[in-house]
Amino acid sequence: MAKKLAEEAVEVVIDAVNGEPEAVVRESADLLYNLVVLWVHAGVRPEDVWAEMRRRELLFGLAEKVPKDLVQAPPRRKVVTLEPRRVRRRR
Repeated sequence: MAKKLAEEAVEVVIDAVNGEPEAVVRESADLLYNLVVLWVHAGVRPEDVWAEMRRRELLFGLAEKVPKDLVQAPPRRKVVTLEPRRVRRRR
């Protein structure tokens, strides 16, 4: 699902760069559809996304992104390497 969303986003960008507004509209519809499907699979409600957008607008106006130095990031998860399992040979 995430791959499909990324593919649609790239198609929107390509059509925009090529100056094809009708194609941008079509691909944007695909992009939004796939985003909503991804939200459903991730357990995200659209209301929560809109609330986050309102929160950011109140804090920063219509900034593209929240400045990273103003956001307390959650602690990163520890990354561990997995050791390859030994396969026992049958006798």
